[in-house]
Amino acid sequence: MTPSSHNDRDFLPLNLAVLTVSDTRSLTEDRSGDLLAQRILDGGHQLFDRRIVRDDKYAIRAVVSAWIADPACQGVITTGGTGLTGRDGTPEALRPLFDKEIEGFGEVFRWLSWQAIGTSTVQSRATAGVANGTYLFVLPGSTSACRDAWDQIIRAQLDFRTGPCNMVELMPRLNEK
Repeated sequence: MTPSSHNDRDFLPLNLAVLTVSDTRSLTEDRSGDLLAQRILDGGHQLFDRRIVRDDKYAIRAVVSAWIADPACQGVITTGGTGLTGRDGTPEALRPLFDKEIEGFGEVFRWLSWQAIGTSTVQSRATAGVANGTYLFVLPGSTSACRDAWDQIIRAQLDFRTGPCNMVELMPRLNEK
């Protein structure tokens, strides 16, 4: 289903950060981080920050905690660390930060992945949540997975013009008590 558009609304650019979780990549070799950063800019948003951190749940959590504590950062996209191996711990690092988990994100992501990689999609633990009014998207490390997640889910949900509803229009109410 293609999202509709609220043509009467202006685009609202967001400040989005990208975190690559890897023990082996550097910024010069980070194709998935490059893709996400470029998609953010091409989509009219601002790149708030971009970093690479080792596969360590406390290192991951420290970087993301600093970003979500900054009211200027409105979203974080991580890539890497969502598989099943012992070093894959990004979901475990970030779930304790979630005020709310966005279960539908992982469900839709795996449904889309099914079409490309079949049953291998069950190995993905992609997830999303809201922490301190900031959206967190936890993606696999593959460039194709990042492309699919941005192009088919995140881009539309972070566009205020997307109807019937989008995550941007909820932002003023994310920290309601």
